[in-house]
Amino acid sequence: MDRLSRLPAAGAGISRRRFVQGLAAGGVLAGLPGLVQAALADPAATSTGAAPVLSGTDIDLVIAESAVNFTGQPRLATTINGSIPAPTLRLREGDTVTIRVTNKLPVSTSIHWHGIILPYQMDGVPGISFGGIAPGETFTYRFRIEQSGTYWYHSHSGMQELTGMYGAIVVEPRDGERIRANRDHVVLLSDWTDEDPMRVFAKLKSQSDYYNYHQPTAVDFFRDASSAGLKAAIDKRKMWNEMRMSPTDLADLSAATLTYLMNGTTPAGNWTGQFRPGERLRLRFINGAGNTFYDVRIPGLRMTVVQSDGVDVEPVTVDEFRFGPGETYDVIVEPKDEAYTVFAQSMDRTGHARGTLAVRAGLEAPVPQPDKVEWLSMADMMGAMGSMAGMNHAAMGQAMPGMGHGAMPMQHDMAGMNHDAMAMDHSQHAMPGGAANPLARPSGTARHARPEYGPSTDMRVDMARTNLDDPGIGLRGNGRRVLTLADLSSVGGAMDPRGAEREIELHLTGNMERYTWSFDGLEFGQSTPVHLRYGERVRVILHNDTMMTHPMHLHGMWSELETAEGRFQARRHTLPVQPAQRISFLVTADALGRWAWHCHLMFHMDAGMFREVVVA
Repeated sequence: MDRLSRLPAAGAGISRRRFVQGLAAGGVLAGLPGLVQAALADPAATSTGAAPVLSGTDIDLVIAESAVNFTGQPRLATTINGSIPAPTLRLREGDTVTIRVTNKLPVSTSIHWHGIILPYQMDGVPGISFGGIAPGETFTYRFRIEQSGTYWYHSHSGMQELTGMYGAIVVEPRDGERIRANRDHVVLLSDWTDEDPMRVFAKLKSQSDYYNYHQPTAVDFFRDASSAGLKAAIDKRKMWNEMRMSPTDLADLSAATLTYLMNGTTPAGNWTGQFRPGERLRLRFINGAGNTFYDVRIPGLRMTVVQSDGVDVEPVTVDEFRFGPGETYDVIVEPKDEAYTVFAQSMDRTGHARGTLAVRAGLEAPVPQPDKVEWLSMADMMGAMGSMAGMNHAAMGQAMPGMGHGAMPMQHDMAGMNHDAMAMDHSQHAMPGGAANPLARPSGTARHARPEYGPSTDMRVDMARTNLDDPGIGLRGNGRRVLTLADLSSVGGAMDPRGAEREIELHLTGNMERYTWSFDGLEFGQSTPVHLRYGERVRVILHNDTMMTHPMHLHGMWSELETAEGRFQARRHTLPVQPAQRISFLVTADALGRWAWHCHLMFHMDAGMFREVVVA
């Protein structure tokens, strides 16, 4: 019997509002000998979500189980030093740190230092860079910090990240902070489920839309009929039904099982970051969620983005930004009023995390209602082809009679492609140089590998979008200034002035009915490693053949995002790739060893969207 199945069933006797909003004092239950006592404990004994701060070059971390109660049902969480979030580590650029991690769990564990450039033996990925930390053992991480900025750390073992094992890292620049602020607050967003994560995974495997409560309804149909006409409404439903797709397939998990947390605090708990009137605040936003993209805004207060994934960017002022698991953004705000709501709604609009910036504890500001749910567009499904003016959606549906979600060629046969001839792995297609320099800009022609025509792939996109200025579904034309990747410009430009020596193309693939996720149609375990030569400069193209956004994280090396024309854009460690989008970035293979490369949506990674990278 696993450790979570011993507890009461999730949601038993809990109102919908309490489940979504959580307990006002929900969090870690301290000093209690067992779950019975935890269930009866006075809520005043619970944690408020304020992570302790550890600094210096010598740090001890202890991983163990702790009782928590976020929704009214006691559960066991995986904690570091007994807190959720784990302690914030404040380190200094140029220092060599020694971090001893002791495992008091009954199972193996690990810690990955997300975005930190270090030797691969210290990267903390079991089976790739080391063997994991066995129960009762202590593993010593030791590495020199070669960068500054906002990062985070989390488990890379099992589902421990989703059960509470994550914390912030703040690395101060060696020569002093370049970004002026009077004080800063870490704002670490995450998600929590009372269910056993493996049970959640099993539900998704048996029914991928199990938690999608925003399926099209009769009310939607009559609304469409009223605005666009009966025939258009029928054609619209017919198209989606024939393809066995859902236009609201924005997230695998929803508030049907998730409680959204800000610094380990439920929406009802209202985490508060204090300030003095006239101060300039730096907010270090970290998405430590297992499965949630957040859209973040502070009504009445504009945010100036000054850092992306730990790297300084040219300041850009926005009202809102979206970020996925693994990404970080630092923003500067200058509050004038006494209180502001920090509002982070989930991309599927089923719930939100929230907190308050205030001049004193106890103040609140109005909390916005979630935005309305928007359907995925044809551009989200088919890329540039779906954006063609005058496209007859009904005709497209008729052109694919009886075609299921598992057989969408997306105009694949237009080029007379010989599928049987595709035995070689086109994901590592090398392109020679020459006078014409064909590698000066990314290739715009999709090169699908043969495994993409197998059972692990249910759709393919030939004419993907290449623009970086799309804020994404639910944020387009909302009347607010929304950050896009096109707005980011890393200070100082590219780290390596060289152009690409070769080009690697990888397709992000999946089959929603089977709930499998993969690179090039091959789940981890079936794929071979991506091999990079030490010191080479490589262009990587990620082509999303699915209808979901994937935050892709390459360990050990920076991903230098570029435009469709080949111009440097921004240095990142995690890149969100939107549905039917094709993006490219340059990598300098300057880190010897074995590295992980995966989607940072936990269940996508566990379902197979994971690849090993070998630099030798």
